[in-house]
Amino acid sequence: MRTLVATAFMSLDGVVEAPGGEPGHRSAGWTFKAVHHDDAAFEIKGREQEEATALLLGRVSYQAFAPVWPDMGDVFPRYNEMPKYVVSSTLDESALEPRWPATILRTLDDVAALKETEGGPISVHGSATLVRNLTDAGLVDRFHLLVFPVLLGAGKRYFSDTDKDMQALRVLESETYANGVQKLVYAVGR
Repeated sequence: MRTLVATAFMSLDGVVEAPGGEPGHRSAGWTFKAVHHDDAAFEIKGREQEEATALLLGRVSYQAFAPVWPDMGDVFPRYNEMPKYVVSSTLDESALEPRWPATILRTLDDVAALKETEGGPISVHGSATLVRNLTDAGLVDRFHLLVFPVLLGAGKRYFSDTDKDMQALRVLESETYANGVQKLVYAVGR
C-alpha cells in the first residue's frame, strides 16, 4: 500500500490559501511577505521531492501548477518527471496541460485504489478541498506542514469542520526556525 502525504504551507489559524501570491486573497503571498525567508525551514520541500513517486492534485491546484512547473525544472525537476494524478469530477482530458500530463481520477474510491497499487509515496501539494475530503475519508497517511506565524483570518482552511471521530496523530518531526516557521510532520494513527 502506498503512503499518501499531504503537504502544505499553513497560517497559524489554518489558512492555506494563496501562500505564493495567487490572486484572489487579500493576503496573497503571505509566506514571503510576512515572514523573513530561512532556507532551513524549506529543507523538507527537497526531501518531499526526493521521496515522492507521484503527485496527486485537486483540479484547482493542477490548473495553477501545470502551466508553471514545467518551466521550473531547476527547482522541481523530479515533479516534472513523475506520474501526476488530478482528482476532479468535472475536468475534461482536453484541459490537461500537454507539457505536464496527468491521469484524471474521478472519485475518492479511485484515490483509494491508487493507494493500493505498487510504488512509493504519493505527495499532495496545495489542493485544500481535496485534502479536506481525503482526510475525512481516512486516506491521508502523513501530514507535512510548515506553519507560519501569521493569522490570516479568512481563506481556505486545510482541515474540514466535518463532525467526525477524533483522529490521533503521531509526531514524527517538529522544529521551529529562527523566522518563527514551525515544521510539523505527523503520521496519522489508524
